[in-house]
Amino acid sequence: MNTKLLGNKGEQIATDYLFGKGYKILHRNFVAFGAEIDIVAMDESTDSIVFVEVKTLSNSYFEQPYEKVNFKKQKQIIKAANSYLVRHNIEKEARFDVVSIVANDATPMQIEHIISAFSPFDLL
Repeated sequence: MNTKLLGNKGEQIATDYLFGKGYKILHRNFVAFGAEIDIVAMDESTDSIVFVEVKTLSNSYFEQPYEKVNFKKQKQIIKAANSYLVRHNIEKEARFDVVSIVANDATPMQIEHIISAFSPFDLL
């Protein structure tokens, strides 16, 4: 499976997973400043807006998918998230989660939801 199809599959899996956990999905694939936020959701249990980066790999032999959310990617996501908050006039607590997925036809799917995976303060 090519990386685009795998990424799309992972984003749908993550969306379904979050919805099943009670999150309200507000937006998918929000783009600002050349960066994309895969999922924007509301965690009503904490009254927080959640910006979710989804990383999907077909195997985890060499690294876990969440390890691909590096410093540069975090900066891009935070910049796009700020734009989302301003554009939609949202004044709520925000957090940054990562949903890490290993999915292929040979092994059972693995999903890891890392809540508050990073914050803007990590980048200071």
